[in-house]
Amino acid sequence: MNRTSMDEDNGMLFVFDQPGLHTFWMKNTLIPLDIIWMDDQYQVVYIRHSAQPCIVDACQSYNPSALSYYALEING
Repeated sequence: MNRTSMDEDNGMLFVFDQPGLHTFWMKNTLIPLDIIWMDDQYQVVYIRHSAQPCIVDACQSYNPSALSYYALEING
């Protein structure tokens, strides 16, 4: 959050304790990101391309269409 850039070969991996429809939003995120949700075998179950920055309180939420254990945010 509040990042103005991210190196092309960097990202952030989120690891969840249980499978779920883990929701993300872009509040105070200043760069567009791709969000990639994966199952317990690291197989991609859903991708949200170019989730847009949001600096207001009512930001859009992004949900996968299948259960996931992991989510990876990378430059969008």
